[in-house]
Amino acid sequence: PRSRSVPARAQVFATVVDMFLEKLVAAGSYQRFVNCYRCFYKLQPQLTKSIYDQFISQLQTSIKEEIQEVKNEGNLEKLFSSLDKIVEEAKDREEPAWRPSGVPEQDFRSTMVPYLLKHRSHLRRVLREKEEENRKVAESVLMGRDRIAELQQQIQARQQAWQ
Repeated sequence: PRSRSVPARAQVFATVVDMFLEKLVAAGSYQRFVNCYRCFYKLQPQLTKSIYDQFISQLQTSIKEEIQEVKNEGNLEKLFSSLDKIVEEAKDREEPAWRPSGVPEQDFRSTMVPYLLKHRSHLRRVLREKEEENRKVAESVLMGRDRIAELQQQIQARQQAWQ
């Protein structure tokens, strides 16, 4: 559900293109055209106006076609809508978005170091647990050896008593 107050990026792009065309036409005003072709304008003012109108019309059409081709080749409509979707989904995020600095090593480090530190602390915890488990197993082995030695002594004592 998109908020009605924020226009989609495709609409913004279309508006920017329209504004660009308006400014282009304003920059190439009829008066400037006449100033460039003053001699021709003096001889044929209506024909000059007609040529100017055709030129501007063809220029606008050509630019619109070129922009449409760029939009189609770059799949801009789909990219704009997916960008709108990403922005909409990110509105409720509490943690800040990751922004690259432009230095790959620094970007990699800033992303991976927290993960690796967390992983290291997990591995240390597992290591402590395993060391404790090994200590208990070693104690039970030693107790078993002591019990075996004790039983061997009892067996020898009974054997000697038997004889």
